[in-house]
Amino acid sequence: MAQIPFKKKQNSSAGVFSKFKKGLSKTRDLLFTDVDELLSGRKKIDTDFLETLEEKMVMADLGMDITMELMENISKKAGSLSSVDELKTVLKQEMLSLLPQVSLEENKEKTITPRVIMVAGVNGTGKTTTLGKLAFKYTSQGKKVLIAAADTFRAAAIEQVDFWAQKANASLVKHREGADPAAVAFDAVDASLARKMDIVLIDTAGRLHTQKNLMEELKKIKRSCQKRLPGAPHDVLLTIDATTGQNALSQTDLFHEAIGVTALALTKLDGTAKGGIVVSIARNTNIPIQYIGVGEDIEDLESFDAELFIDALFG
Repeated sequence: MAQIPFKKKQNSSAGVFSKFKKGLSKTRDLLFTDVDELLSGRKKIDTDFLETLEEKMVMADLGMDITMELMENISKKAGSLSSVDELKTVLKQEMLSLLPQVSLEENKEKTITPRVIMVAGVNGTGKTTTLGKLAFKYTSQGKKVLIAAADTFRAAAIEQVDFWAQKANASLVKHREGADPAAVAFDAVDASLARKMDIVLIDTAGRLHTQKNLMEELKKIKRSCQKRLPGAPHDVLLTIDATTGQNALSQTDLFHEAIGVTALALTKLDGTAKGGIVVSIARNTNIPIQYIGVGEDIEDLESFDAELFIDALFG
């Protein structure tokens, strides 16, 4: 499956771990605050305790199916567990097994220039902010980035993406408000070829995902890119708000059916979301989670690392 060709920033693992740990504070407290107390005085992990743990995992947005799968595996080992640390170790191993270890290495195949990345998502998920942060990642690597302001329907959307383009030191192609989004995308790809750009990031509309006309507009944008540059867009990145919980799964399904999502960016994992949704999305879709948004700053978009994520959840 296509991966967005971004070489991981040389941040220290400790720094990323710290951001993940802060972002997962709500989930960690929800799962583990009472676990020690529940086990106090018990000689074994019994049925009552397992039922309480099951309830907590559902509340953490792991979802019923995943929770039942985890509980079945844990129950088989419960007889040999006598401490909270042993339980956490087993639970950590079981959760990690549900998160695919996705390679974040740059595509080893022939480099595609320009690389066209279509960024989609429901309004309010942090779509344009994520696009701006991604533009900054690329320009920080010395790549020439062009952004297409193809969200022409939402008030102030063009101004917002213009702000991010300036902040990320990227070029911008825009039309007037209300213009044809597909025409903006076509002109951006055309300009990127003329200017020898490395990356094209296409901002798109994000009205309610249940509106069929939105999906038709997104399909039209995709066809417009292909018309000017066969094979484009090379990646379709979908932004998902972590605070929306299980609704994120239906959003992912609808967008994927319409435009073929190749990667996910999970946003707003800043301590207010239930991080179990990360495990749920990874388990229930075949689409890799590639980025995690952990704050408001332009640097706060981290490449997803499953092992680091689980360590932070249990840390």
